[in-house]
Amino acid sequence: MKERSYYEEKNIENIKKLRELEKELPPFVTTFFRGIEPHTASRTRIAYAIDLKVFFEYIRNSNPLYKDKSLRELDFDLINKLQAVDIEEYLEYLKYYIGPDGKEITNSEAGIKRKLSALRSFFNYFHTHQIINTNPTLQVRMPKLHEKNIIRMDENEVVEFLDTVESGNKLTKNQQLFHKKTKIRDLALTTLLLGTGIRVSECVGLNIGDVDFNNDRINITRKGGYESFVYFGEEVRDALLEYLEERKKMIPVDGHENALFLSNRMQRISVRNVEVLVKKYASSAVTTKKITPHKLRSTYGTRLYKETGDIYLVADILGHKDVNTTKKHYAAMEEERRRRAKDAVVLREK
Repeated sequence: MKERSYYEEKNIENIKKLRELEKELPPFVTTFFRGIEPHTASRTRIAYAIDLKVFFEYIRNSNPLYKDKSLRELDFDLINKLQAVDIEEYLEYLKYYIGPDGKEITNSEAGIKRKLSALRSFFNYFHTHQIINTNPTLQVRMPKLHEKNIIRMDENEVVEFLDTVESGNKLTKNQQLFHKKTKIRDLALTTLLLGTGIRVSECVGLNIGDVDFNNDRINITRKGGYESFVYFGEEVRDALLEYLEERKKMIPVDGHENALFLSNRMQRISVRNVEVLVKKYASSAVTTKKITPHKLRSTYGTRLYKETGDIYLVADILGHKDVNTTKKHYAAMEEERRRRAKDAVVLREK
C-alpha cells in the first residue's frame, strides 16, 4: 500500500475525530458538516463541532423544554424558533460559565467571535438551502476585537536565541544532556522557522524530498491543502545540509522514513514537540517574552517587512490568502512608514 503523506494522515485522523464528536451532537448537525465538507478543512469542521456542542449544551441547560434531553434528542424544530435575542444571550453567557466538568470557563472577545462565526456558518447553511426561514445570527453584531501588540523577537534576541540553540549554554544540566543529541536538528528546525516564516504545521509536514537545494527552496503544503514553494537563504541552507548528514544515520520507525525532522523516538516530529523545544530555548534566551513557534513566524514577517517595505510580498510568502490579514498584523509598522514619508519628498531645498 502506498505510504500516506503527513497531511493525508492528519486528514484521516481529523475525520475520525469529527465522527466521534458528531455522535454527541443532534443528528441534523451531521447534515451541516456533510454540506460544508467540500469547501472546508477538516480542522475547521472539528472546531465548528466543538463550538456547536457548547451552543447546544447552553440551549439544553437554559430551556426547561430540553432540560431532561440529551443533545442527540434535540429536534430541528428548535432551530426555527431561535431569535437574535437568544443568540445575544448565548454570547453573554460565554463570557463566564461553569462547564460540564464543573470548571469555570471564560471566553475572550476572540473566542466569542469565533463561536459566533461557527453559528453563522451553521445557520447560513440551512437558510441558504431554504430549510429555515431566517438566519438570526445575521442580526447579531460581531464582537469588536481590541488589537494587541504582536509579540516578536528583536534582532539581538534572535541572535541570543539561536546561540542558545547551538551552544546549549543557558540550558539546565539535565537539558544539556539531551541537547547534545538534538542540537543539530534543533538548530536546523529553528533556523528554518526563523528564516522562512513557515507555520509549525508546515514545518513538521516536510519530507526529505521537499527540500530542493538546487533552487534553495522547500515545497510546503499550506492551510487549505495547496502546495507552495518557499525560498531560503544561506543560513537555512547550511543548517539543513548539516542536519541532513546526521539524518542519514538515523533509522526511522516504519511509516516515517520520508519525514524530514524526526523526534527522539525516530518518528516524524509533532507540532507539540516543536512547541516544547522552542519554549525550552526561548525561556533561557528571551526571558521577557513568551515565545512560541508562531512568534518565530511573526519575527520573520516583521524583519521581511522592514527590509522590503512590501506588504504584498510579506502576505504572499507567509501564505495569507487576504492581504488585509497581513496589514492588520503589521498596522503599526505601516503607520510608522507613512509617518516617515512626510519628510521623504523635499519641495524646495532650504
